[in-house]
Amino acid sequence: MHQSTDFTPPSASKIVIPDLVSHCDFPLRENRHEKLASRECKQWLFRGGKMSDRKRLAFHGLKAGLLTSWCYPKCAYPQLRVCCDFMNWLFHLDNITDDLDNNGTSRTAVDIMTVLYHPETYRPVSNEGRMTRDYWRRLIQTGTPGMQQRFMETMDFFFQAVTQQAIDRANGVVPDLESYISLRRDTSGCKPCWALIEYAYNLTIPDEVMEHPIIRALGEAANDLVTWSNDIFSYNVEQSKGDTHNMIVVMMRQGLSLQEAVDFVGDLCKESIDRFIEDRKNLPSWGEEIDRQVQIYADGLADWIVGSLHWSFESERYFAKSGLEVKKTRVVNLLPRRA
Repeated sequence: MHQSTDFTPPSASKIVIPDLVSHCDFPLRENRHEKLASRECKQWLFRGGKMSDRKRLAFHGLKAGLLTSWCYPKCAYPQLRVCCDFMNWLFHLDNITDDLDNNGTSRTAVDIMTVLYHPETYRPVSNEGRMTRDYWRRLIQTGTPGMQQRFMETMDFFFQAVTQQAIDRANGVVPDLESYISLRRDTSGCKPCWALIEYAYNLTIPDEVMEHPIIRALGEAANDLVTWSNDIFSYNVEQSKGDTHNMIVVMMRQGLSLQEAVDFVGDLCKESIDRFIEDRKNLPSWGEEIDRQVQIYADGLADWIVGSLHWSFESERYFAKSGLEVKKTRVVNLLPRRA
């Protein structure tokens, strides 16, 4: 069921965000190739994305290379470079799809998905498609068929979800909580990043293991934490633009005050970390070698949980230059609504 009304900005002047960093005690690890990968990936993005000076400056503050190095801390440079290119590309894609209508999003999706399925024969028509072909050709040199299939399927889910998001945005629709959670797990873009864990560490985990309910539950818990915490961290910027694809807005539509909605989402984030820890304790055994690879995969999901939390305050995407101060005080002063 969907609700449709105009978005009314809150009357509050600030929010207090939950202390998710302290709730997560996973070790924060950084890839030793971070500086080189960050520099080369930004150059790659600036060439391929044909970005303005203003957008280039914003990408310097984004620090996507730092996020990638914290989320894939033990992989070799060639794999880190592909993961970093993908992360920069995904943020770039997120920025342009926010400005596209349903038809524009669909055209971009078709171009990119056709590249993924036919990288050697299809000639992409968009800059984003050409960039996809570049990183995808490098990835498929060592990515397993199962990993490639999971990446393509989840990218398809991503585009279906962002297309629905574009339709909802055009119609002023805010979904109910259940519908929102289902959609948000795909608009987050996390699922392809989980496939990249397999690629980054050259894992050859059988498909039937990757589809086991516990493995899927670990991925879902990590996705929920990364996604819902992002809803908290990005809320200020989004509310200033009138963007309603956020769980805080969904819960305010259900009668909660702004701070109550923030606290509600924060509690769900903490529960998702707890769920991940419990599910990991219940991993079955598939034999010594597969168990070793499954532990690497689970470590990769944990790296994403802790890495994304810390990066959100290092990046300028959500709190501009004040990220470390917000991390300490947890107080966010709300931006005025843009005209």
